[in-house]
Amino acid sequence: MITGFAALGAGLAAIGAGIGIGQIGGKAMEAIARQPEATGDIRGAMIIVAALVEGVALAAVVISFLVN
Repeated sequence: MITGFAALGAGLAAIGAGIGIGQIGGKAMEAIARQPEATGDIRGAMIIVAALVEGVALAAVVISFLVN
């Protein structure tokens, strides 16, 4: 059974991941606008960092469920 603290932890992890990925996307678009010739490199780095943020968020959700 999921307790309130597990749900709170999962929610905070999801909110943090959403904010982080939003920041990544916004900064990547700014970088592409400033230097369009580096679009491929910037996009590749953005996808890798977004995947890492999602991985950390998933780990936080799993840990919040396991702790309770």
